[in-house]
Amino acid sequence: MRRFFAKGPKFWCIRGKYLVALGCVALAAVMFTVVNHPAIVGAAAATRELPIYCVQRDQKMASLSFDAAWGNEDTQQLIDILAKYNVKVTFFVVGDWVDKYPESVKALHDAGHEVMSHSAHHDHFNALSADQIAADLKLSCDKIEGVTGVRPTLFRPPYGEYDDHVITTTRAAGLEPIQWDVDSLDWKDLSASDITKRVTSKVQPGSIILFHNAAKHTPEALPGILENLIGQGYTLVPISELILPGNYTIDHTGRQCPA
Repeated sequence: MRRFFAKGPKFWCIRGKYLVALGCVALAAVMFTVVNHPAIVGAAAATRELPIYCVQRDQKMASLSFDAAWGNEDTQQLIDILAKYNVKVTFFVVGDWVDKYPESVKALHDAGHEVMSHSAHHDHFNALSADQIAADLKLSCDKIEGVTGVRPTLFRPPYGEYDDHVITTTRAAGLEPIQWDVDSLDWKDLSASDITKRVTSKVQPGSIILFHNAAKHTPEALPGILENLIGQGYTLVPISELILPGNYTIDHTGRQCPA
């Protein structure tokens, strides 16, 4: 028995050294791959499905977008301000909002603005199954098309929340998911001057700017923002005119780039 146990520790010591050596070799192989083939590692890491946050554009183009989910007190005022500067934008509207304010949805469309989907009920999409998401998207698009005669092609997830299954299901439904890279934070009731400074300091070619209808100071801030961006030489277009058609890639920041 003593001989057996006397050899045991030596055996496990040798085996332990062998396993450590194997681990070092494996780690060295991984480090070699990272250093010499970073593209392989990057491709493996960049598997997350992303919506479009902004677009790679050489020319000064940007898009204003408004989310409409609840109130409606300033919709016509926004339409009038945008008309004064001859700017067309994208409104993402909730299906329930369409039910409550069909005349405003039609007014947006008649004024030349895009009316796109912001879901049927403004639910948390991460908590929904793929089938529930598909049904929600269909319902919201049916309601918008019923008023405007045009079926939406873009979708903004409620609360800006998404995961891989939200994005893949959205694209499978024929809709392009859209986020933003410039947040006005108008929903926080910032002053008009703070909203203006925040937006105009962050816009770059290809930016998508987030506003909300029924935000307290957005109508007050909007003329100054439009004058500033137009004065900088920006062309302001609806999102469908900003994003790239055909084949494209989306980098890790959510920037849409030519394929």
